[in-house]
Amino acid sequence: MTTQPRSAQAMTIWLVGLSVYFVAVLQRSSLAVAGLLAAERFDISAAQLSTFVVLQLLIYALMQVPVGLLVDRFGPRRVLLTGTLILTCAQLSFAFADTYVWALSSRFFVGVGDAMTFVCVLRLVNSWFPTRRIPLMTQLTGVLGQLGAVAAAVPMTWALAAWGWTNAYLATSACGAVLLVATLVVVRDSLEMRSVSGPMLGLSGIKDSLAASWEHPGTRLGFWMHFSTQFSATVMGLLWGYPFFVEGQGLSSEAAGLLLTIMVLSIMAFGPTFAWLITRWPWHRSTLVLIVIASIAAMWAVVLAWPGAAPYWLLVVLVVICGMGGPASMVGFDLGRTSNPVFRVSTATGIINQGGFIASLTTVALIGLILDWRTPAGDSGYPPEAFTWAMSAQFLLWGLGATQIWRYRRKGRARLLRDDPELWSQQSGRP
Repeated sequence: MTTQPRSAQAMTIWLVGLSVYFVAVLQRSSLAVAGLLAAERFDISAAQLSTFVVLQLLIYALMQVPVGLLVDRFGPRRVLLTGTLILTCAQLSFAFADTYVWALSSRFFVGVGDAMTFVCVLRLVNSWFPTRRIPLMTQLTGVLGQLGAVAAAVPMTWALAAWGWTNAYLATSACGAVLLVATLVVVRDSLEMRSVSGPMLGLSGIKDSLAASWEHPGTRLGFWMHFSTQFSATVMGLLWGYPFFVEGQGLSSEAAGLLLTIMVLSIMAFGPTFAWLITRWPWHRSTLVLIVIASIAAMWAVVLAWPGAAPYWLLVVLVVICGMGGPASMVGFDLGRTSNPVFRVSTATGIINQGGFIASLTTVALIGLILDWRTPAGDSGYPPEAFTWAMSAQFLLWGLGATQIWRYRRKGRARLLRDDPELWSQQSGRP
């Protein structure tokens, strides 16, 4: 097969995988604009509403390492098909849920299916594209997949209003069913075989693979990069951004939805730029991430310290800066890719992907608990002061993450100096 047909096949497979990830993000984020409606439908408190997202993110985070091991063992195609099937059925169940326990069970399986998409698509990128294009394709996968959050922010708002709860969620489930068929027909693990299996690992082999991945400071550095950069935008996009803008800042539902859309567009805009930066200067990846963390934290400090409601232009700046966190979190996967051998890349990717979602679920839970604590008994909504307290919880995680990034980039430089002194000398030792 010539280079051009192979390149066309690679793009086709990637586009199908990207579409699966897009719909996974849509289904993951579909509760963001339905949070207030869900609270009314199931008659639940803020803490109980938070539990939907906390459970979903917890399952997502806990599944990342097992999914990485499954991809290394059974190949991305089989795992992607399984995840798409689970996600589609879970969203179908959520469409008909009329009790809190039923809905919570459905979101549990949304988390399971969602967890099995992204790692598979990244593995397909690593298998089908040349090394020089992998950073760009990885960023494009992350940022274009976030269009699913745009679909959740605006069309989903319209669908809930026009069609009602059940029909709106049935529509998202139907999208998953279509992509299940497309994945079955189009996706291949390699040019030679539709599905490729890796070596079988016993318990000792799994333990050794995990230990070797986690032992490398590059994997840990990638983990803390993902932990520190992703959660603010994720928390806003999945649940608390809409209530914060509507009840905390006094905006209309349309204005709040527009801000969430702008944030996703910002994620998309920064992705190719960051891909170019880390390809051009790979030894400054951690510096780029630290700058992004400082910028996001500074913008939140300004908004939360503003007397009264912040002006709309300032909130626009906030969501644009928060959008930088999505592409910055993808830099962590580049660290994992360059720090581990090919046969262990998916395992390392799974470990790193846990970081942002552990931070996200922690933040979602903290915000819900603080809102309930700071809201007077009997109030039907959350006062702006309660949101100021709740959103300030993010600074704890930024402080922890930035400290760990600084720590492990020093360890990474020491490891590089030990393993490859010549490369250290050439690149000034800056991982």
